[in-house]
Amino acid sequence: MKYDRIIKEIGRGAKGARSLPQDEAEALFADILDGVVPDMELGAILLSMRVKGEDPGELRGFLSALNARCRQIIVPAGPRCVVLPTYNGARKQANLAPLVALLLAREGVPVLLQGRHDFESRVSPFELLAALDLPAAATLGEAAQQLQTRRIASLPVDVLCPGLDRLLALRPRLGVRNSGHTVAKLLDPAPGRSVRVVAVTHPEYLQTMETLLQAEQATGMLMRGTEGEAYAAPRRRPRMLGFVRGEMREMCEQESLEAEAIAEDACSIANNVATIRAMLDGTQPVPQPIRDQVSALVELACA
Repeated sequence: MKYDRIIKEIGRGAKGARSLPQDEAEALFADILDGVVPDMELGAILLSMRVKGEDPGELRGFLSALNARCRQIIVPAGPRCVVLPTYNGARKQANLAPLVALLLAREGVPVLLQGRHDFESRVSPFELLAALDLPAAATLGEAAQQLQTRRIASLPVDVLCPGLDRLLALRPRLGVRNSGHTVAKLLDPAPGRSVRVVAVTHPEYLQTMETLLQAEQATGMLMRGTEGEAYAAPRRRPRMLGFVRGEMREMCEQESLEAEAIAEDACSIANNVATIRAMLDGTQPVPQPIRDQVSALVELACA
């Protein structure tokens, strides 16, 4: 590909830049994931796309290239496997994404947590999972076995898609996130057998992701995340949209709720583990938004 021509199209700023056709976006992202784009051109492309913003057609192209390179995992028979992306970790609040996963597993719904962590200022979700006796699997086979026996497994993204992992690893070097962080939330290692939870941070991405999930005829959930993680905020339930083969319906409205405050230092590994275990054994109530999210995901998994 002629990367200089692409940079000329997308690098004219937020108002002057043009979007790439879907097929060209797919070919470009394939080159990026395959590691064939030279460093200087790659940096220019990633920063230009961040300034311009991806449109739904470009994201569909990026996702097609990603899907073609994503390794697939065997999931147990029965309900679909819920795929929870975990890329941010905890900053101030307790990270309750593992609680969502463990509650789903109790209901017999398999859950795969997939992600990556490189934030020095945040608590790693993989360290939290390990402290909950849920260490990351080293291989797809090991994760499949855990799904079969425990109904829950976690995988670093480099096991699923090494090219995406290399792309995400550029964040500390570039100083900002890139398009890889957007499509990472859409990674599907079990096509046709998954319920992807797409948790966005910025409101403007809600409409973009809604359009994309409908166009992809996806089964999943779209919502605002909490500190970037895929769980409902304990004290303010986000609007939750469910998709079954692209058909969308509102599963929960946004609502502020009374809830027991969770200590500000709850994001430490020890306190976070204690909070989750207390909620699991019933000595501390599970926040209503978490219960609502789990209930909606069980419904989608069994749809």
